[in-house]
Amino acid sequence: MGRIICCGLGPGDPDLMSVRADRMVRAAKHVAFFRKKGQLGQARRIVEGLLVADVNEYPMEYPVTTEIAFDSPDYTRLLSDFYDAWAERLARLAREIDVVVLCEGDPYFYGSFMHLHARLQGRIEIEVIAGIPGMVGCWNAVGQPIALADDVTTVLMGTLPETELAQRMRSSDALVVMKTGRNLPKIRRALASAGRLNDAWLVERGTMPDQRVARLAEIGEADAPYFAIVLVHGQGQRREPAP
Repeated sequence: MGRIICCGLGPGDPDLMSVRADRMVRAAKHVAFFRKKGQLGQARRIVEGLLVADVNEYPMEYPVTTEIAFDSPDYTRLLSDFYDAWAERLARLAREIDVVVLCEGDPYFYGSFMHLHARLQGRIEIEVIAGIPGMVGCWNAVGQPIALADDVTTVLMGTLPETELAQRMRSSDALVVMKTGRNLPKIRRALASAGRLNDAWLVERGTMPDQRVARLAEIGEADAPYFAIVLVHGQGQRREPAP
């Protein structure tokens, strides 16, 4: 009887993988990972050069990403069928072998693997290896503490309605906004409505070779890439150094 081992790979830089995840990836004989059709996939890209030469790879290609609205019945049905099918396939494989599933960031923090995790409970042994969440790599890229003292930090999805985004932005100190992409213009408007736009940063592809860090108010209106996060730092109780 094998296992399914989900490895959290961290924010993007392979050097930020845990020792345990690195060891597991280098020893893996069977590796599964999510990707968009026609692309290598970010998780697979992170481990490039680390896998053994004869590794068996199982790319799990999403049937749909942004082609239809994420809250439509068709989107829900297609993704549900996709996760059902891959849960069944991985369960069959893991009856004989260990299968390592790659996951960007930390698997338990908005990781796609959790849709498989729920379907595999009681069917096969599952191990999850923690990883540094992507937002941690992003706020380190800015080089400022995201929160201090009694700051309240809120993590938001850019897919939320604009009015709800603005309301939650007003009521929190530090902000992390994920799922930006085509939602960036809406996020920008919500930040402006909440009076937080001038304090916001956009971090694209944090910790990766093509990382970009910029103040959101100073860049154009274009959409952000998928791997982009908006940050607003809390002010907290910032004790200035003694003169």
